[in-house]
Amino acid sequence: MSVVTITKENFEAEVRRSDKPVLVDFWASWCGPCRMVSPIVDEIAEENPAVKVGKVNVDEQPELAQMFGVMSIPTLTVFRDGQAVRTTVGAQPKAAILRLLEG
Repeated sequence: MSVVTITKENFEAEVRRSDKPVLVDFWASWCGPCRMVSPIVDEIAEENPAVKVGKVNVDEQPELAQMFGVMSIPTLTVFRDGQAVRTTVGAQPKAAILRLLEG
């Protein structure tokens, strides 16, 4: 499954009402660690059809970043049943991101 670009306009439909867990990557184009994590997040999206993967550009969607208290990027948040259940900050290896989804 491909990565969905999450905006304040589609957040409700793509994340809150998703019938599967959603991994959301809060990122920015100028962020070096974000560029390291992005291909890993893309891989997870392709390899795990049971999970929806979305990305929020914090420069373009500051309201969403503020809503979830994103102070540093990359921030990865897992949503289940529309609620944020797990969050990690900083570049993470693929195994750590997959563990985040398991919980």
